[in-house]
This record gives sequence, structure tokens and C-alpha cells, in this order.
Amino acid sequence: MDRLAPFFERFSLSARMFYSGRQCGLSPNLDEPTGYLHVLRRGTLTVIRPNARPLVLDTPSILFFPRPQQHRIHGPKTGGADLVCATVQFGVGMLNPLTVSLPEPFVVPLNTLPQLAPALELLFSEASSRSAGRQAALDRLFEYILVLLIRSALTDRLLDSGVLLGLADERLGKAIELMHKHPEFPWSLEELARRAGMSRARFAARFRHIVGITPFDYLTDWRLGVAQTMLRKGSSLKLIAAAVGYANATALTRVFTQRLGMPPSEWLAHQED
Repeated sequence: MDRLAPFFERFSLSARMFYSGRQCGLSPNLDEPTGYLHVLRRGTLTVIRPNARPLVLDTPSILFFPRPQQHRIHGPKTGGADLVCATVQFGVGMLNPLTVSLPEPFVVPLNTLPQLAPALELLFSEASSRSAGRQAALDRLFEYILVLLIRSALTDRLLDSGVLLGLADERLGKAIELMHKHPEFPWSLEELARRAGMSRARFAARFRHIVGITPFDYLTDWRLGVAQTMLRKGSSLKLIAAAVGYANATALTRVFTQRLGMPPSEWLAHQED
């Protein structure tokens, strides 16, 4: 099974390039309800965030904000910083366990990602051109680069914790894949541990240590993330409840409200504003 496929099947990925060129001086505030992906090709870039120390990048890097976070970027007035930037929607505002588990921001030097080099060269080439279809090409390239970045985080274990590290674990990965594939199944801790080939206590301890939350907290977030996707597609609460392992719409609404602070109907209305 493709370990990343459930995320891309359940949460729609889209990107839109909004800047390419040389950043000299301070940018406007970047505070849309979206993620941001910045690719620094050369130069020095300073990232300024509220209540955080400035982050200085002086080597070509990918800078990914997986969740909305207000920030500004600053390039030196002499020389500037050569970069390409995009907004990213990948379950933003939803319980996407993948983006929730990524650090804010996620910074990776380009020299540690040789597998991305061909795609990045295409990105830089397209960004510097004025060819027909440039915007659409850059948007698709950003989406592809984000897929490659997440794949690299999984295969090269670029993170210290989170679901990608759990999926890379030979035993935990089996249980996580089953949760992803069958959220409707009445999973117990004992059954998940058995599928992972571990004792109940060892499985629970290892899961929390590596993924960062308990197996049932992760399962609940995955189920509610799937529920959010189905809500946005117009499915009924009765149908969603059955698809994600709840006895009825009332049970789903209770858990949804406890976790997100509002019932499904109110959450959906906020998404449509």
C-alpha cells in the first residue's frame, strides 16, 4: 500500500504561486488562512514571526508553513534573496494528521534533497520565463515539489516525531495504515497492537513516543478529518458516521464538537464563508 496515498485521497492538495523574483527589503504581512511554501534559491532570507525570534536562512532551502501562521520575509537590500513562493491548501483548517504533525515552519536545505533537484530546476526555469501557461505550470510544480518533500520526510526520516515517523516504523506503520484504510472498523488497542505484532502496553508506549499522541487520539483525529472532507462534499451526517466508525450521527456530533469546539453544521458554515 502507498503509505501517503490516504492523505492525498482524503485531503485535497492545491498550490498557487504568488511571488517569484528577488526579495529586497521587508515583504507585506503574509497572514492568509492558508499554508505557505517558500523556495530560497540563493541569498539570505530572514523570516519574522510574532512572538518568535527571527529565523535566518543563508543557504538554499525549502521553507514550509503547513498551517496558517502570520509572518513576513526580509531580503537584504543589496543583492536580495532569490525565491519563489506559493500558498498551499492541504486540509488547512481541517484535522489532517500529516500537516498537524509537521513543525512550524518546516525548513530543509536543498542540498539535503538531491531527489528534488530536477523538479526544482523546472520550477526555477518556469519562474524566470514568461511563457504561456506559466502560472498553471508553477502551481502544478509546487504541488509536485510538496509531494516530493513529504515523501522525503517519510523515506529519509527528516522528522523527530509525528505520523510520518510512525509510518516509517515497520510495526507501527502496519497499524497506522489500517486505521487510514478502515476508519469505520471498531478498532481496539488490543487489535491494533496485535496487527502490529506487539503487546498492548509496548504498542501504546511506542506509538505515543514516536507519533506524539496516543493511538486513540490519532484514530479520532483521522476519523474526524475524514468526516470533515465528507462534510465539504455534501455527505449526510448519517452516512459520514457509518463511514468513520460512529454508531450514529449523534455520537459523531458529540465527538466532533468536543474536539473542534463546534458541531459539524457550524464548522461547515465557517468553511463556506
